[in-house]
Amino acid sequence: MTISEWANWILHLDYTTLIVVAAVITGFFLLRMLLLWSGKKFSTYYDALKGIVNWFTFYGILLFLLLYFSNADWMFAKFFSIGKVNVTLFLIIVAILIISLANRFSKTLTSVVLPNVYSHYHLDKGMRFTFDRMIHYSIMVIALIVSLTTVGINLSALTVFAGIISVGIGFGLQNIASNFISGIILLFERPIKVGDRVVINHIVGDVEKINMRATVIKTIDNEYIIVPNSYFLEEKVVNRSFTDARLRVVIPIGVAYGTDVEKVRELLLEVANEERKVSPILLTAPEPFVNFAGFGDFSLNFELFVWIADPNQAVVIKSNLNFRINQMFAEHHIEMPFPQRDVYIRSVDRELEKKLK
Repeated sequence: MTISEWANWILHLDYTTLIVVAAVITGFFLLRMLLLWSGKKFSTYYDALKGIVNWFTFYGILLFLLLYFSNADWMFAKFFSIGKVNVTLFLIIVAILIISLANRFSKTLTSVVLPNVYSHYHLDKGMRFTFDRMIHYSIMVIALIVSLTTVGINLSALTVFAGIISVGIGFGLQNIASNFISGIILLFERPIKVGDRVVINHIVGDVEKINMRATVIKTIDNEYIIVPNSYFLEEKVVNRSFTDARLRVVIPIGVAYGTDVEKVRELLLEVANEERKVSPILLTAPEPFVNFAGFGDFSLNFELFVWIADPNQAVVIKSNLNFRINQMFAEHHIEMPFPQRDVYIRSVDRELEKKLK
């Protein structure tokens, strides 16, 4: 239909039809409000009920419009052509319906059905996310192909369009393409996975999501960093959870010269054993170890090595050990010196000063 034909159709619009359509759509929304209001009594299942109600409202309205206007001329009016296929509003709605149904099916599958399968096979969080992403992408690609073939579009007719896209990727979209391919590699090769604790440019955080273009990392300060996927394949990234979640925590300590070093080692090991009683994540194997690091300018330098099972608790364990060390050393009168400088002022003999002048 041309613009003039659309304008003519609007001028001769049957207002009875308009009122019926408006009434039905309003009825769907009123029913939605009623169901959601009733669902508040079941707070445990409210989120699931809300999703079902929204799904019913959207697809109910869409199906009603398709059925009600199935014989309307404007529903099959041509917008544009792809090859020999005339793209109409009816075909567009059908394609949207197929893709949205596939998206809904994918979300239901990954949130309701697959978690039970994952639990049965004891898959970790990262592996679950990988399977969820790959299943979702596969379903959406199949839905896109089905929607195109359903509306009568021959996929071979899109080869020219695909060629244009390829040229665009080669020039302007190469960065996006690189990140997309890197995201697929991350999902399969899994150098990092969801739930891993990583260190990027001295920033510590946990991998929250691996999206098509970028990875979302939540720092220990509750800030979110968006990192391009290609970064993890091109740069050095510390993954504290790659194969072994255990992490060694190092506590540096300095004591004054003349302190009994054997006493220092005994007290530090006692601190580690005391902390282990209240912090189960502090491991017994490998055992805590005291390293005599060397002789500093102002102190004898030691390091207390302990191993923990959860890297996410490293800051908490460090703080707890420092509190205990400070208290233990104070009780046993062990001095922890701080850097200081002694300044000597030489006084010049006044007579000698006069002679020099």
